[in-house]
Amino acid sequence: MKILLTGKDGQIGWELQRTLAPLGELVAFGRSGLDLADVGTLSSTVRALHPDVIVNAAAYTAVDQAQGELELAMRLNAEAPGVLAQEAARSGALLVHISTDYVFDGRKNSPYLEDDAVNPINSYGLSKLAGETAVRAAGGRHLILRTSWIYAARGKNFLRTILRLARERDELRVVSDQIGAPTWSRLVAEAIAQLVVLTRPQHDGVPGTYHLTTGGETSWHGFAREALAQATKLAGFEARARTPTAAEQQREHRAVSAQRTEVVPIRLHRPVAVISVDEQSGVPSVLSLPYGAFPQSPHWAVGAWDDLRKQLRSRSS
Repeated sequence: MKILLTGKDGQIGWELQRTLAPLGELVAFGRSGLDLADVGTLSSTVRALHPDVIVNAAAYTAVDQAQGELELAMRLNAEAPGVLAQEAARSGALLVHISTDYVFDGRKNSPYLEDDAVNPINSYGLSKLAGETAVRAAGGRHLILRTSWIYAARGKNFLRTILRLARERDELRVVSDQIGAPTWSRLVAEAIAQLVVLTRPQHDGVPGTYHLTTGGETSWHGFAREALAQATKLAGFEARARTPTAAEQQREHRAVSAQRTEVVPIRLHRPVAVISVDEQSGVPSVLSLPYGAFPQSPHWAVGAWDDLRKQLRSRSS
């Protein structure tokens, strides 16, 4: 089996290089090796390689900048996935495309399900939804996997930022009114690798759109407090910063209007598969793909702290 991976240097793509390699011949591209904005080159590259599986982990991810760079965001998040989907449909390949909770508006007060109405509220969400639409319109075999709050030991993410700021500042202020499921990049990569096997033609896996995150939920504030607690426990981490409790923050801002100018997507955690975590290695494993039955994934605060150890060792900002 030949697998084409895009976005190999991203948080999920980095882990996918490890999890996909045992499945067959892996051809992995980063931004410098394959420019997804050049749809002509993208199309010819896919045709020349003739892969059995395409895993698209590349994307424009600058959420706050997308409004000012909408053309680029649409090219990378919508046009490029559409080209990959068309080439996959032409050759009969499986396309795995990673999407996001930002396709929702965040107004639902319970976890989002795959068939809930989409309603993106910013340019980034619009571009990712356009990518989903383009993948489906191609008519080929595909898996669209929506995930949320990705973090890892590398790249730009909330975990790395919090640990850096905790060394630099005396106090951290983190919002407590945005709720989600922090999701470890390795969990996503392990799940994708096994889903690739389970959705091969000889298996019963059904392509479609699924949610893939950890179980449970927390706020960014809760995630920050847990990260600092684990850092201290695992590595004798010395943080200057104190993180106020949510109650303390609420008391201080009681006189301020609670109305937000933007509603943030929340609680996307309906798992795609039966996932377990090996007690000794901590490696997540997809056991089966029971479409229509969605048991709990590993809790967001369990099993992912190996990446935290790496981050503490690196001491990089």
